[in-house]
Amino acid sequence: MDIGTLIGILAGLGLIVGSIMFGGGAIGGFIDVPSVLVVVGGTGAVTFIMFPMGVVIGSIKVGMKTFFAKPSDYPALIDQIVMMAEKARKESLVALEKVPVDDPFIKKGVQLVADGTEEDLVRAVLETEVSFMQRRHAQGQGVFKGMGTMAPAMGMIGTLIGLVKMLQNLSDPGSIGPSMAVALLTTFYGAVLANILFLPMAKKLEERSAEESLYMEIATEGIIGILHGEHPSIVKEKLYAFLSPALRGGE
Repeated sequence: MDIGTLIGILAGLGLIVGSIMFGGGAIGGFIDVPSVLVVVGGTGAVTFIMFPMGVVIGSIKVGMKTFFAKPSDYPALIDQIVMMAEKARKESLVALEKVPVDDPFIKKGVQLVADGTEEDLVRAVLETEVSFMQRRHAQGQGVFKGMGTMAPAMGMIGTLIGLVKMLQNLSDPGSIGPSMAVALLTTFYGAVLANILFLPMAKKLEERSAEESLYMEIATEGIIGILHGEHPSIVKEKLYAFLSPALRGGE
């Protein structure tokens, strides 16, 4: 589980609640069901207008990656590629068929190499996999970015509704203050949802996608190196060049 995401959300909400309480306000004064319906319900409705239903529903699963996705283990990947490079040099490319590989992407590349596929075709197949993975991830990111854009907009709509109701009751001065407070709550809800949930989650998904893309790019270059019969030490050095010093572990 990504503790950072959970800590960030809880800390953000906690700071907001804390500022309300320490400022002498009451939490109950910041709770308004109609405002919640306008912002949350309106944002959800507009999201279904912007994206196909399947994409919106699928984004729920994608969004869970902000909490539960495991970080990519690049050194372990490189070690696996180097091991296969050693086996291919000592035995043959066909011997790679017997190597147990859990990752479907790597397994596909190794199978292509073991089958004697030419480099151009191997690279084309693997790069196509990467391209469509990025496209799928971009859809999920787009949903959260869309909600991050629409939540403040729906909050503004709710505020306008509240202002209209307030102006209709100007004859009652005592109702102006409470009516204005309720009107502003929808803007408050929209800003909180957009800036603590939707937009940060979209950015985290973008980072996750970049990590996975790098993982697959490293795997691709390693598989091509095996196909060329490169020495395992050369393969290792070439693949570690993709990583920043902080990601190289003991290297």
